[in-house]
Amino acid sequence: MRIPVRYAQAAATLATGLLAGAFGYGAANVVPTFAAVPLDVRLTFHTAMMKVNEPVMQSAMALAILSTAALAVAERGPARRTAAVAAGLTMTSLLVTVFGNVPLHGHFRRWAATSVVPEGYTGILARWETFHTIRTGTALAAFVLVIAVGALARPATPAARRPA
Repeated sequence: MRIPVRYAQAAATLATGLLAGAFGYGAANVVPTFAAVPLDVRLTFHTAMMKVNEPVMQSAMALAILSTAALAVAERGPARRTAAVAAGLTMTSLLVTVFGNVPLHGHFRRWAATSVVPEGYTGILARWETFHTIRTGTALAAFVLVIAVGALARPATPAARRPA
């Protein structure tokens, strides 16, 4: 059974848009706020946020991966390759999160629970922010590619067939 391209396109656009938007909001608003508050406030907020954020964002990434892969299967030619790259970028967002950000959350939880912050903690916080920047960039790039597939892969409707 062939997946209708328009359904795959709609799902991929929604999923990658939500993912890029969520990560983008974090990069534009949450990360700068972290820098503006005392460390104990950051750790408390970060720990509380991750309890909800980890399963929600990992689900969002999974949906983005599946929908972009479905789009790649449904499309043909250059649009297929572009959608496949978008799928790879969403997978990269997931891998960066799972192997970069999530392990660092363990440090933050421990620090928040014990109030013992090790020497060099700023490097660990900076590493989390670097991973967040990478996953935000890959999610945004995937969203742009999915939009490009939709905008560029469809032939123009002949003037005679357009509704008046």
